[in-house]
Amino acid sequence: MLQTLVLDLLLTLAYGVVGIALMGVGYGLVDLATPGRLNQLIWNERNRNAALLLASNVLSVGTIVVAAIVASEDNFLVGLTGAALYGFLGLVIMAAAFLLLDLATPGRLGEILVDPEPHPAVWVTAAVHLAAGAIIAAAIS
Repeated sequence: MLQTLVLDLLLTLAYGVVGIALMGVGYGLVDLATPGRLNQLIWNERNRNAALLLASNVLSVGTIVVAAIVASEDNFLVGLTGAALYGFLGLVIMAAAFLLLDLATPGRLGEILVDPEPHPAVWVTAAVHLAAGAIIAAAIS
């Protein structure tokens, strides 16, 4: 019983490490897409637009990782590999969606999203991130 608990804790730790690593990559991608430093925009300048964009990215990655874990059918290696690969694929798709949305909208989307005044474009971008994450999560079988 104790061995099972220890093993389950280690497996959970491994999934957590993969999830956090993917969220770190997502953070880096959002940081690249927005002018300025994301940590300064959110924590020092309290920019709501940048915070919402990052939050939607993190929630999307989390949704994908959860779906990969659930779909793994208690096969740790399949679950961990799936979480990493599907999570990375989700980040690629979210980045592509961001670039397409940027092309379809006036101005530079990255600049609009870091404007200190709330902007409706950030809600659209956040919805695109969440939808992309949901699509990837639903595609995992």
